[in-house]
Amino acid sequence: MTGRTEWPGDSPDSSRAEKELSPQDPAERARAICLRLLTGTPRTRKQLADALRKREIPDEVAEEVLSRFEDVGLIDDAAFAGAWVESRHHGRGLARRALARELRTKGVEPNLIQEAVEQLDSEQEETTARELVARKLRATRGLDRDRRLRRLAGMLARKGYPEGMALRVVRQALEAEGEDTDGLDESF
Repeated sequence: MTGRTEWPGDSPDSSRAEKELSPQDPAERARAICLRLLTGTPRTRKQLADALRKREIPDEVAEEVLSRFEDVGLIDDAAFAGAWVESRHHGRGLARRALARELRTKGVEPNLIQEAVEQLDSEQEETTARELVARKLRATRGLDRDRRLRRLAGMLARKGYPEGMALRVVRQALEAEGEDTDGLDESF
């Protein structure tokens, strides 16, 4: 043997490889766990650290393995955050505020979150809000104006859009349908 240990997980059944490892070698177990988790989807360093802690890998071993994975580019929280913002904004229509909240729960550093959400500018965010309202608008026909406003603005609020933008976008969409929007600002 050359002193360098091969990483388990090269087989399609990495969970079997993980079970076959000697329980006395926590570094090998940690590598196998990380590789298996990274196979399905990208993960943040914190998510992997939590998984290792849950499987009772000693902190110093986990730190060493995670640092090595970062060094070789298998863990990249900045790339994760950027891809997350792109995917969730275009796929679910989430605004910067909601995206930042999700990234915080995944353990991404605040400066990386800020860089990632800055990919979206206000124009892009407003365009997406308009598209969301246009899709939902039809389902609210037949309801009174105030109820339509609450539903549409509420949908945008849940997706993290600022109140002012949400109300402006909804108001413009209602006006485009011929709805009377006089007095809307005072009632909400």
